Amino acid sequence: MKRTFILLVGVMAVVAVLFMNASEPEAGYGVGDYAADFKLPNIDGKMVSMSDYSSAKGFIIVFTCNTCPYAKAYESRIMDLDKKYAGKGFPVIAINPNDISQQPGDSMEEMKKRSGNKGYSFPYLRDDSQEVAKAFGATKTPHVYVLNKEAAGKYKVEFIGAIDDSPNDPSDVSETYVEDAIDAVMAGKSPAVTEKRAIGCTIKWKS
Repeated sequence: MKRTFILLVGVMAVVAVLFMNASEPEAGYGVGDYAADFKLPNIDGKMVSMSDYSSAKGFIIVFTCNTCPYAKAYESRIMDLDKKYAGKGFPVIAINPNDISQQPGDSMEEMKKRSGNKGYSFPYLRDDSQEVAKAFGATKTPHVYVLNKEAAGKYKVEFIGAIDDSPNDPSDVSETYVEDAIDAVMAGKSPAVTEKRAIGCTIKWKS
């Protein structure tokens, strides 16, 4: 009986580990780390990577989606970030990592429709393998990473987390974390705030 109990506990532990590995992302980048480049399909059918932007000074990488209420609430603010900073060398690159078997509304076809209807000025990429989201350590939609391009192929993480302090109502914003971080980087300084917990829907990981 004792041997059976020990065996059962062992099996349960293995199952738990497998489940955690299947449903949880890796630790990902921290502030000060260098992000690896990626190549993902855009809604226009082309492949996009950071190295395509030869004149960029950095990037606003946003893990987001079509279906999350928080992502929808932040959508116009993400568009505003691109309008404000793309011309200054910090364009937005939006990435949708959700498993479409759980969220069919996040398929490439639906992404094309939403981007067209809303008039996105930035690329909207599909991370079907979820490897890019795992590499970054993204957990929510939206989840933002401000990168500083120090040299060709060297993208330093300067800020991770929330866009601002009002996940629902833009009129209640009092702290603009991403804007403040980019402004600091453009001034040659380190951001005063480098991390703020992202508030959004959990990324739908493949099982």
